[in-house]
Amino acid sequence: MNLMWPQFPADFGGVMTRRLAELQVVENASEDETGLIEGLLLPLNGMVLFPHMLTPLLLDDSRVARALDVAAGAGETMIAVAQRGDELGEPGMDTLFSIGTEAAVGKMVYTNDGIMTVLAQGRRRVQILDIFSDNGWFRVKARPLGEEEVSSTSAEALMRTALDLFEQCVQLNPGLPEEAYVYALNIDAPGWLADLLASSLQLSLEKRQTYLEMVNPVARLEGISADLAAELNLLNLEDEIQQRVQMGLDQSQREVYLRERLQAIEDELGESMPWVAELEELRTRVTHLPFPEETEKRALQEIERLKRLQPLSPEAGILRTYLEWLTELPWTEQTVDNLDLAHAEQILEQRHHGLSKAKDRILEYIAVQRLAPRVRRQPILCFVGPPGTGKTSLGQSIADALERKFIRISLGGIRDEAEIRGHRRTYVGAMPGRILQAMRRVGTQNPLFMLDEIDKLGQDFRGDPSSALLEVLDPEQNHAFSDHYLEVPYDLSHVMFITTANTLEPIPPALEDRLEVIDFPGYVEEEKILIARKYLIPKQMEENGLSSGEFMLTRDALQAMVREYTWEAGVRNLERVIGTVCRKIARRKVQQKDQLKRVTSRSLPRLLGPPEITPREPEAADMQGAAIGLAWTESGGEMLLVEALAVEGKGNLELTGQMGEVMQESAQAALTYIRSRAKKLHINPTDFEKKDLHIHVPEGAIPKDGPSAGITMAVALVSALTGNAVSKEIAMTGEITLRGLVLPVGGVREKVLAAHRLCLSEVILPQKNKKDLVDIPASVKRRLRIHLVSHMDEVLVLAMKKNGSRG
Repeated sequence: MNLMWPQFPADFGGVMTRRLAELQVVENASEDETGLIEGLLLPLNGMVLFPHMLTPLLLDDSRVARALDVAAGAGETMIAVAQRGDELGEPGMDTLFSIGTEAAVGKMVYTNDGIMTVLAQGRRRVQILDIFSDNGWFRVKARPLGEEEVSSTSAEALMRTALDLFEQCVQLNPGLPEEAYVYALNIDAPGWLADLLASSLQLSLEKRQTYLEMVNPVARLEGISADLAAELNLLNLEDEIQQRVQMGLDQSQREVYLRERLQAIEDELGESMPWVAELEELRTRVTHLPFPEETEKRALQEIERLKRLQPLSPEAGILRTYLEWLTELPWTEQTVDNLDLAHAEQILEQRHHGLSKAKDRILEYIAVQRLAPRVRRQPILCFVGPPGTGKTSLGQSIADALERKFIRISLGGIRDEAEIRGHRRTYVGAMPGRILQAMRRVGTQNPLFMLDEIDKLGQDFRGDPSSALLEVLDPEQNHAFSDHYLEVPYDLSHVMFITTANTLEPIPPALEDRLEVIDFPGYVEEEKILIARKYLIPKQMEENGLSSGEFMLTRDALQAMVREYTWEAGVRNLERVIGTVCRKIARRKVQQKDQLKRVTSRSLPRLLGPPEITPREPEAADMQGAAIGLAWTESGGEMLLVEALAVEGKGNLELTGQMGEVMQESAQAALTYIRSRAKKLHINPTDFEKKDLHIHVPEGAIPKDGPSAGITMAVALVSALTGNAVSKEIAMTGEITLRGLVLPVGGVREKVLAAHRLCLSEVILPQKNKKDLVDIPASVKRRLRIHLVSHMDEVLVLAMKKNGSRG
């Protein structure tokens, strides 16, 4: 039993006009003694019929159509009631609203399109009391509802307000005809006017039903006025938006027209059109790229400047290059990190031996990114260690584990700040710094950026590059890195920076404070042999065209390479030597000579020539006036032999062997301590006045400095003055004070490894360096006896021999 709003054909208006006259003669239903009326039911779907309103209805239910036909034939009114919900079931008090409208209906009309329609006019409000079936039809018993009496003054004011609002709505809404406003002007009853306005506005079914149920005309008109005001606000907003859109279209059309005129003028003058096309391409790229607001504004300003320049002018070329840099930098492009811990750990373990601290730090970073993906603070790592320990190659492996792109730039020898921050555009040939050049090449905003040899930076009158790096390597600042060439902020906070250095001493404190330092210690002999077997030999065989199994390097050959050809902390030279052997084998293979299937230590002189390094041989016997010290160098630990001699003289102290100031002061402190303990050490006090003491450190061409040789020089001096020998199997390191205290030193791991390489059996270390023993490999600690001391007396007991025994 559905009734819907019709889609009327063009000729429907004339038909409805003719039928309207028929409705005027239909009388209202008569009331009985109790004031009730009765009529056929007209159920309405999705609409409400108001009194006095004339509404065309579209029919899609044959039963309703027959009921309408019966009512129209009998000249009776019907009771129109809106249904509850979308689907109308069997009519009943629970499926229909309780207030409806008595309506006069005309005869059904069939249009040219075959649509069945009927015209209905509301008469008065009624309250539904009962619905019942009568000979196949549904009839309704209802009570007419009259209008409440209202004050004429308040009603007049409300009507004027409502008419004023309705007039503005009609002006802004093309869907409301002006005739509706003219018709409303001729209505003098507030209730009638309220019903007209309610039927004209696009209100929900519930809202319309609410107004139908209001019997107070003033209340109904007040509600309608509020809805009119809301509708007017919406119409004003739509009109404003439409005007803005129209203005934008007009401006676009104006620009198109002007550009066409400009093109015609340029064609007439014979000027080149590719220049204009290039400018348009630049503008298009700028507007479509996800620039920050400040950058986009700057780029558009530069394009406008470029338009006013001649294409071949020098300034035009500078501006064009600047805009190309802006558009080709990665502003938002990023690769997706692979945060699989197992995958990362597998790659790091496959490619690198040891380096547990660096590997753990990377795995910790991946774990944090998985737990807190929104935290974009990238680590600023600094790998510090001797050459050849795998610092740079580990950076590449980390990038592969994270599936990030890898950039590497070397900072060694850079002295100009502009290499980092770029040159200002006022200079001829100006360009951005190396940081942004690398970002442009890699094309993503979150690569792994390796700054190699950060300790080799220099400075001169052109600036201090290390100071320029402060902003690059500071997570609190690099989100808005300022390059002198771009002059707009660039976000480096997504970049993972890794720096490398051989030592921290040359790095300024402010820069070092921004770095998370991870030490890369040197490798012991066993580790080098393992690395050679697992990584270096397969790599060099592949690079030199050899397949596995063609020859084998024995352990003694690798050991000879380490000791006699590559005395270093890392494995870079060891890889070169292995590569040399592989090339010799490859040449033999190509020349079809007898191949060496097994390379031993005896074969190496034929392949590599005589040994390049003569290892320091252990002393054949215990030493008098000499002691073995341990020193740290950039290439790892080294033995430092200290010699002392007492000769007839005047009590002078002579130091030779290129000692630095700190080392000379340590010698003075050691002598002063010995003089204060002369009696206990069985030294004649007059010897300090009658003898000259000479301390010499061999290999005098090599500069030496630092306080760690203090106890070694003290032991050598005591041996020279007392004649007692120093054990040839013991090495030592530690700083001495005037009171004989032994203070901690650095580079303990490297120094202990040096003692291990020299096949010594004992090492003396300061007590406070006990914590550093954790970094020493277990195999080394098993072969060395390590003594921890806190006073010089303990050192002398351990190192000195008296009458053939310690004491």
